[in-house]
Amino acid sequence: MYQQMIFVNLAVDDLDASKKFYTELGYSINAQFSDDHTASVVISDTIVAMLHTRQRYAEFTKKEIADATRTSEVLLALSSESREKVDELVEKAVAAGGSVTGETQDQGFMYGRAFDDLDGHTWEVVWMDPAAVEG
Repeated sequence: MYQQMIFVNLAVDDLDASKKFYTELGYSINAQFSDDHTASVVISDTIVAMLHTRQRYAEFTKKEIADATRTSEVLLALSSESREKVDELVEKAVAAGGSVTGETQDQGFMYGRAFDDLDGHTWEVVWMDPAAVEG
């Protein structure tokens, strides 16, 4: 059965530092789709972050490339299997050089936190009680 995938393309200032950051979160680099200007970060079977140097990223767009440390370009949200896993990923991000952004959102049935990566891209991590989704 076909599963649709998402490839999130992000401009980064230091590709090696960004690769290190994402591997410290527990993700892997797919060497087959990586080179000196791009790193393919496997987040799951259906989610891949394509990290590009600014020069490479500019090859894909005629628009100005956002400086995510100053402007919001997009909010990326990842689901998590538990509240503890939300905290674990955010703590790994901070230990790897990222920063917590925003307030912890705790609505009982839903729990979320967010971090900015080295380039200011915001990643939200959210857990939702499966019982709340079902009914």
